[in-house]
Amino acid sequence: MNTIYPIPGALLQPNGDCVFTVWAPLSEQVYLHITKRDTRHAMQRDEAGYWTLQLPNIDVGTHYHFEPKEGVLRPDPASRHQPEGVHGPSAVTDGQQFAWGDESWTGIEPAQLIIYELHTGTFSSEGTFQGIISRLPYLQSLGITAIELMPVAQFPGQRNWGYDGVYPFAVQNSYGAANDLKALVNAAHTHGIAVILDVVYNHLGPEGNYVNDYGPYFSDKYKTPWAKAINMDDAWCDGVRNFFLQNALMWLEEFHVDGLRLDAVHAIWDVSARPFLRQLSNAVRELEKRTGKRKILIAELDYNDPKYIDPPYKGGYGLDMQWIDEFHHALHAVITGEVNGYYEDFGELAHLVKAFNSSYVYTGEYSIHRKKHFGALPGEHPYHQFVVFAQNHDQVGNRLAGDRLTASLSTDELKLVAATVLLSPHIPMLFMGEEYGETNSFQFFTDHSEPELIASLREGRKREFSYFNWEGDVPDPQSEEVFAQSMLTWQTDNERGAVLLAWYKQLINFRKTRPAMQNYERGGTKAEVAGAKLLYVERQGNGDTLAMWFNFGDEVVNTNYAGVSSLRKVFFSCADDLPAGIEANDVVMVPAHSVIVYAITNS
Repeated sequence: MNTIYPIPGALLQPNGDCVFTVWAPLSEQVYLHITKRDTRHAMQRDEAGYWTLQLPNIDVGTHYHFEPKEGVLRPDPASRHQPEGVHGPSAVTDGQQFAWGDESWTGIEPAQLIIYELHTGTFSSEGTFQGIISRLPYLQSLGITAIELMPVAQFPGQRNWGYDGVYPFAVQNSYGAANDLKALVNAAHTHGIAVILDVVYNHLGPEGNYVNDYGPYFSDKYKTPWAKAINMDDAWCDGVRNFFLQNALMWLEEFHVDGLRLDAVHAIWDVSARPFLRQLSNAVRELEKRTGKRKILIAELDYNDPKYIDPPYKGGYGLDMQWIDEFHHALHAVITGEVNGYYEDFGELAHLVKAFNSSYVYTGEYSIHRKKHFGALPGEHPYHQFVVFAQNHDQVGNRLAGDRLTASLSTDELKLVAATVLLSPHIPMLFMGEEYGETNSFQFFTDHSEPELIASLREGRKREFSYFNWEGDVPDPQSEEVFAQSMLTWQTDNERGAVLLAWYKQLINFRKTRPAMQNYERGGTKAEVAGAKLLYVERQGNGDTLAMWFNFGDEVVNTNYAGVSSLRKVFFSCADDLPAGIEANDVVMVPAHSVIVYAITNS
């Protein structure tokens, strides 16, 4: 039997009362302070450690603190609004005061996803949710079906990637208010675009993190690379799990968000019999039944382990999808020649073939980088359960200069990279600006205020980059210039920008409309090495079969087509002077840094 715990935070009631609830199981007494009234109110404790108080005549915007220890005033861990930042008072909001217009929207299925990852603060000149809304017609014309927002939970200062958030329930005040985020979701749905939100349940940021004053939110049993591990399986973990479970349900139900990208689930340490991720999956499935709206859970995962997307009846966690970094690594190493850092496990075309065929590259083989045998086969999981990309915030922003592929690749190579991702059987994700060849970097940036933390952060970045043996000075993440250099330029009308944007639109439309591209089952894709730098991929389904050659080399490659049927031109990324048809056993010419696509016919 499942115990029902209360929703933490300040929740306004229809009659004007407000119910304040905070979890502080080890406190002897908790008080509520209403700032404007300068009043202090004793709260009542239940057996699970939740302190509650209902007060009349509380207005939206009322500032308040809790006092979990004598004389210690702290913001609400489940605050819905931090108008003065992470160190200021919390403020009451009204989650029901929004006029939704997306009643007919029922969500999106994983197989329909073409994801566009973006950072709210650098996507537009405004750096706000409204700035994203103004670009929705552009995104719609591009053909993407979902935007994925990097974390928007309240973080310290005005600029941050979002993974230093310390108030998971509060919308970052520099991006806009809660209703501004709802307006974005509402507008996206009217444009036929789903919204996926990146959330962080494996750690909390270092500055403004006051939850230790309330209770055992963290565990000393485990470590993460970023901060103390969240307590998901130790004493008092029920209140912690409920905190994050209610957070997920808030985004999915109150904010109408279509899915959550769960950051680094391998760092959500939990060896309990009922793991948090399975509990979350079950709760989301119940939400779907109750609302009739499809909701998607995507795991960012550093393990090649299908357990996370296996259904619960098979002992899995029941998540819908997972990111595949290895597809990126295999593609990046082949196209750039970089084989340092974690790229030392890649660099051969056979690795990209494995990524196409098996999603995971390492399925039990020995990893030089990890110094162990690594991974498992994904079984019969369809391709649409795996998200792939050529660039994302991590793979760009965690380079020394935050340089995108545009810094080192030609236009033909960029077109080849785009085709490799968008013609794969997996779910593609673009990183903001890549579709027109954005040249501004995307670097790591912060706006902390604590000197010791800033110094530690700078030293940590230096250590991280020494791992790759990159040359040059490490950019200062606290610098406003670093942040400014990460803003999109939106130069879509120069020669290269126009060519790339048209190419991305063509690929996305082809992916949506071509019958063979709609088959995500394992038997529908076959990839193989066809030459030193030549990848051959065959995709079939729905009465349609495609033959695709990807040349990652600097020279034209002539290869024999060994099929028994003829080929008919579909499209090429290079000059359109190649043969429109190829007969069985004829030679296929593949220009350097190009992709050519033919349909296999029966005539």
